[in-house]
Parts: sequence; structure tokens; C-alpha cells
Amino acid sequence: MVHAYHVIFGTYGFWLPNDPRGSWSDFVASWELARFGKTTKSPDRRMAKISEWARWRAEAEAALKFPTVVLTGRQAQEVGNGFANGVRKGQYSIWACSILPQHVHMVIGRHSYKVEQIVNLLKGEATKQLKEQLLHPHRQSAGSDGKLPSMWAERQWKVFFDNEEEIEGAIRYVEENPEKEGKPRQNWSFVTAFAGIDKGGWATYL
Repeated sequence: MVHAYHVIFGTYGFWLPNDPRGSWSDFVASWELARFGKTTKSPDRRMAKISEWARWRAEAEAALKFPTVVLTGRQAQEVGNGFANGVRKGQYSIWACSILPQHVHMVIGRHSYKVEQIVNLLKGEATKQLKEQLLHPHRQSAGSDGKLPSMWAERQWKVFFDNEEEIEGAIRYVEENPEKEGKPRQNWSFVTAFAGIDKGGWATYL
């Protein structure tokens, strides 16, 4: 039985669907990117020379409709505030979270909603918070109707866990993740301590 998820979701332009290093995407959804290569699924990942990948990445970024989103420290803090609003409204159990400049890691307890829906709702709350603080990364790219392009990649990567050992390992991984980018560990108010798996069978962690 699934009790938790480790989800990773990126900002716009973080990991393109046809990245030579591989991707969790099943198709290239944007024609602007299609000419830079077919989709490469995770099982087919291949290592590319750094210089070759950097050149590919620069060309692919130039073809994007909007600038790649890289969160500043202030923007990341407001993203966290938005997540907190979403967690409060939805009563989700978030057991770990790290907000990096171009992607987010979370360990989320099973809920009555699908995890994809939870992620989309949290993205929406974060976007709303950034708009209210006039910090939306694409605020200079608003259309004539005032609508802003999405600051998030469309999909997410997820792993399911059915035992405490796996959940605890994922929590450690997420907590340590900022250190891999030379940043301190993060402490978010909406993160609660993992108290173990409910032994009563079917469970949602509200």
C-alpha cells in the first residue's frame, strides 16, 4: 500500500523534455524545442560531454518562449509561504521540503487527493503568493490581458513508498539536497515530523 510520495517538480525551463541527459517526459510538447532532439526517457539516459551539453542547453534556452525561471532567495521564501497557505487549506502532510532555485523536492503523505493534484494546488498557491508580492518571475512577460506565463514546468517526477524505511530515507535525501548546491538545510513551518506509518490499513495522512 502506498503511504507517501517523493515528488520533484521544476520551474519553467529547468529540465527540458529532450535534454540529452534524459527526461521523465514521454514527448516533446513544444514545437520550439522539437528541433533540438527527440525525447529521451529516463531508462535511456546517456552521458553527454559537458561542453556539448552546455552548447545544446544554450541553444535550447534561446528557443524557449520565455526566460528560464531561476528563483532568487526572496522568491524561494515566498514560494514557501505560498506552499504554507496551500498546506493549511488542504491539510496535507508534508514530511520534507527543499526549494531550490530551479526545482522543488517534497515528501508528501498519502492524501484523499492524487499527489499530482496536490502538487498542482501547491504550485497555484505559490504563484498567487509571488503575484501578490510583485515577485512573479515572468511579470515582465504578461500578455495584453495581463495574464502571466506559468513559472512552473508542467509535470513532476514521483516515487511511491510503502514502508517506513523508504520514507525515512527519502526525507533524509530531501533535507540534505540543498547542501549539494552549497546551500544550508531548510526549515519550513508547513513541514511536520514523520510519525510512522498508520498500522490500521488504508490510511490518509491529514
